[in-house]
Amino acid sequence: MSDQPTIREVRQSEDRFLGSDVFESQRRALRPRNGAGAIREEARDIAIYHSCDVAVIGGGPAGCAAAWAAAQAGADVVLLERYNCLGGLSTGGLVIWIDRMTDWSGAHVIRGFAEHFIDRMPPEGVAGPAREDWGSKDPAKAAHWGQRTSAFHGTVCWAPTLDPERMKLVAQEMLLEAGVRLVFHAWSARPVMEADRVAGVIFESKMGRQALLAKVVIDATGDGDVFARAGAGYDTDIEEGDVHHSMNTAFVLGGVDMETWLAFRREKPAEFSAFTARGREAMGFFQTPYVSWRNDIALFLGPRQSGLSALDVDDQTEVEIRSHRFMQTHCDFFRLHAPGFAACYMLQSASQLGVRHTRRLGGAARIERKDWPAGVIAPDEVGISPSVSPKFPVVSVPYGSLVPRALDGLLAAGRHMSCDANSHGFMREIPQCWLTGHAAGAAAAIAANRSVAPRAIDVRELQALLRRQGAVVRDA
Repeated sequence: MSDQPTIREVRQSEDRFLGSDVFESQRRALRPRNGAGAIREEARDIAIYHSCDVAVIGGGPAGCAAAWAAAQAGADVVLLERYNCLGGLSTGGLVIWIDRMTDWSGAHVIRGFAEHFIDRMPPEGVAGPAREDWGSKDPAKAAHWGQRTSAFHGTVCWAPTLDPERMKLVAQEMLLEAGVRLVFHAWSARPVMEADRVAGVIFESKMGRQALLAKVVIDATGDGDVFARAGAGYDTDIEEGDVHHSMNTAFVLGGVDMETWLAFRREKPAEFSAFTARGREAMGFFQTPYVSWRNDIALFLGPRQSGLSALDVDDQTEVEIRSHRFMQTHCDFFRLHAPGFAACYMLQSASQLGVRHTRRLGGAARIERKDWPAGVIAPDEVGISPSVSPKFPVVSVPYGSLVPRALDGLLAAGRHMSCDANSHGFMREIPQCWLTGHAAGAAAAIAANRSVAPRAIDVRELQALLRRQGAVVRDA
């Protein structure tokens, strides 16, 4: 890339756990579009594909957890997914590093679907610390796992790296066994509305335009596509000093020796710093690798680009064009200059764009930065998130953060749940999406069974169901 971006370095702090570079950039690869005016689409009848209790729109981490939880509770569930596999960014996006599921003492707080899912992974598809080391502050163990994205602030965490192909299969089989009807290659176009209630979605596929009707719809699109088009309120503000609003397409390089690379980073800090400076100078946009589930595969979750919108198709295209170029330039540069990369090759780029933030639901409740220090248990708690640093207690996730302020018939789970921009920095992560998806699925099943709006369910019944399904939910 010939353009030289503005680089903002994001450091780990008490308010954020991830350090990285964010590259501020403008669109360059595409010419401006020339569309103007409008055409009128013809009116037509749309065939009903299926009617069900719960329709889950999006098969990412939140959607998988939601569909599983609802089906386990006896609901007739359909999951609609636009790609050819389940897992969303954790599989198609190659975000195979699964963030922290333990608190700073080592207690396993994000469980439920998350625990069931990882327990079904084959041992060779999971790389992470042994259970007896969770919460360890031993300097040697923290240093070892710190280089492997499983220790932060000097504490070993349960934050494993998983094989993406095995994740696809495990998620698929869990949902099929639970009785979920899967619909791949289907893109939700707009909600079906009955007054102020979402009653389903209209979707597009190779079969044309069809309707999926449901008693409860769960928006697990990650971008709030369903609730936004249904008229629910939402927020779009970002935290400038964090990576949560940047985009990239991840990629992996094969033929590497990550242990050699990690030894270079650990034992030769001055040379590593010079290497990083050389990469920035040579390429402008630059990213160093993360470990994967195998020593011979290196994971690149960047370079992270800001200033472009995941709701703009031209901006999305720009990021894809750049990211595929970055894969080649990084492969060439690392092969020539990086210890452990002399035989590396381009193995795979992600099939899904790495989007971290677009919209956040305007919910009946909201997780906010100002509440982190108090650690108050929400009366409608449906799960617990680890905090960003040992300075703060765990974060109580309220059911109201999944419920629109006014819209009925719909719940929102995943990275677009209701929170402020600071809290979104960690509530967007895969385990938190599993947590909120699990809660939304259980709630949707109750609402469908009781024939009430999701906002009107008995929260105590929901909490009891979540506990039976293995989630950690405390009493206020």
